[in-house]
Amino acid sequence: MVKETVRVYARVKPLGRRQQAGIYSVDDNETSVSSLEIIVPRDLADGFVNNKRESYKFKFQKIFDQEAKQDVVFDSIAKPVAECALAGYNGTIFAYGQTGSGKTFTITGGAERYSDRGIIPRTLSYIFHQLQKDSSKVYTTHVSYLEIYNECGYDLLDPRHEASRLEDLPKVTIMEDPDQNIHLKNLSLQQATNEEEALNLLFLGDTNRMIAETPMNQASTRSHCIFTIHISSKEPGSATIRRSKLHLVDLAGSERVAKTGVGGHLLTEAKYINLSLHYLEQVIIALAEKNRSHIPYRNSMMTSVLRDSLGGNCMTTMIATLSLDKRNIGESISTCRFAQRVALIKNEAVLNEEIDPRLMIAQLKKEIQELKDELALVTGEQRTAELSQEELLRLEELIERFLEDNDPESILDVGPDMRKIKYCFIHVKQLMNHSKISEKKLLSQHISEEKDTNIQAGKEELKKLKELLQQRDNEIGILCEEKKIFGFELIWLQYFLCFPLFLGTGGEMSPGCQEAFEVFKRDHADSITIEDNKQLLKQRFAEAKCLGEKVNEVRNKISEIRLCSEICWKTCNILSSSHISYKTMFNRLKGLKVEIEHLQLLMEKAKVKLQKDFELWWSEEATKLQSANILACFRTLPSSSSSIPLTGDSQIDADILAFIKARENILQKKGKSFQKIRGQIKTSSTAFQSQNSFIPHLY
Repeated sequence: MVKETVRVYARVKPLGRRQQAGIYSVDDNETSVSSLEIIVPRDLADGFVNNKRESYKFKFQKIFDQEAKQDVVFDSIAKPVAECALAGYNGTIFAYGQTGSGKTFTITGGAERYSDRGIIPRTLSYIFHQLQKDSSKVYTTHVSYLEIYNECGYDLLDPRHEASRLEDLPKVTIMEDPDQNIHLKNLSLQQATNEEEALNLLFLGDTNRMIAETPMNQASTRSHCIFTIHISSKEPGSATIRRSKLHLVDLAGSERVAKTGVGGHLLTEAKYINLSLHYLEQVIIALAEKNRSHIPYRNSMMTSVLRDSLGGNCMTTMIATLSLDKRNIGESISTCRFAQRVALIKNEAVLNEEIDPRLMIAQLKKEIQELKDELALVTGEQRTAELSQEELLRLEELIERFLEDNDPESILDVGPDMRKIKYCFIHVKQLMNHSKISEKKLLSQHISEEKDTNIQAGKEELKKLKELLQQRDNEIGILCEEKKIFGFELIWLQYFLCFPLFLGTGGEMSPGCQEAFEVFKRDHADSITIEDNKQLLKQRFAEAKCLGEKVNEVRNKISEIRLCSEICWKTCNILSSSHISYKTMFNRLKGLKVEIEHLQLLMEKAKVKLQKDFELWWSEEATKLQSANILACFRTLPSSSSSIPLTGDSQIDADILAFIKARENILQKKGKSFQKIRGQIKTSSTAFQSQNSFIPHLY
């Protein structure tokens, strides 16, 4: 990895016949850098006292004055970058300056003399000369030529057809992969095996470039052009391949539209050129800041393409072209300032090496064959890709013996052959799966047999239950007849014995109990108080609801008045009166809330007291009725056994007849006392019914 800042050079264009030279000086006495000082003469029209700066000093790696030749510029600037590209590092050389300052002449060169060749043809000649000299590696060279015109990319080396207009060329679009690497879609790579083919491609691209005449330059390039040389190299027999690319960039001229006086189509071109150069300057400024996290590469197509060249994996060199006549002193100073900012950018160039996949596959195959031969030499047998049928049968026998052996220390020895080991694993797995399937089948059969057995047993059990149910139905019929004999007194006995059920479950009252509670509540001493409190509570609720609505209306009115309070001073009096009304109604509403809570508490206490009194009264009355009706159960029953229905079972019929006979004997002995008790019960029941009309009569 090579870490270094961008190298910045300056080249001064020779003056024309009608141009007046500006005042500048070049100092090459310093050891590593050269300095350029530009003098801006004082304008007498501004007066003797002014704060304008008169001297500007800039530092460059080297400054090429007006007499510098093309070969000297190439040897100092482009040759070191081309050597790095041949070594496997990415490189970039770009020229920046105003229109007519000599950028295209420096990068591409002039067509009049052979000595006027620029950096691109000289770099191609140097690279192919070095490739011919180096026979230790195999080199492959490709060339691409991209033009960016009005923020649209075009392929200048389109192999499908020759374009008569720029719009006929295929448009190049930018694609970005997940690793944030830039790829140019529709940009063709043309292979160049020698210098002649590469130069022909360069001349083809130059003929398709957008050139127009402007007041600043008779043949001004109106677009950014990027000529890229792709070099790949590898040593014979090695799997490592080196890939590098060398960008040679000719930027469009920066110019002030007001000074040139162009319009129409040229004005649109100038706007796009200045905008793209502005985005380039933003990227340069962002890269110069240490703590800057975001670099706006995506703002323009040119900055996206030159992403690696600016603050990335590249060795970058800049040439600032200057036209130091009096008319262009301001633009020259601006170009030098831009160059000083570019000089602060640090790049990290990395050697681009990768493994050739085709060569790696061939090496791996060769290594596998060598390992096979070595293994056959050690084991004494030549191995094939698949096992023979005899070997498979022998392995299956070994596996069966191993599985049948009950010794836990037994070992399945098949030798150091991975083919046999893999087959053993596969065969054992198949046996395990087959045994699991057999177990599942046996289990399903066993379950089906158990189901059939359970169904048969269930049918027999169901038959027995049906017979038992029929027998119980007969017994219930007999008991129902007995119940009719006992008569209406038994109903009353069940009613009072099951008295807790009349209250219901979960604290709910039965219908009879509810009717008694209503009568008890009507005659209770606190019922009048409860009703009065209930009516008062309803009134307070209604009044509180009305006050709440009025409070909301007053609150909304106050909010509206506050919004309009700045319009008129009268709203102050309205606001104060609304505040007083709102406060009065709010206090009244607060008092009603306290009064309602107190009334609710009084009603709750009265309800609890009423409930307790009713439960006490009800339990006392129920106890009296229970004791009276138990005696009523012992009244005389019909003694004729002939009317008793029998079940048909001798045992059960004997029990029923014995019970009836015993009952008749008891009733005969106690007939007289029972008649007396019955009269007392009848008298008590009549009296109780007269007091509690909600209980049904006994007779």
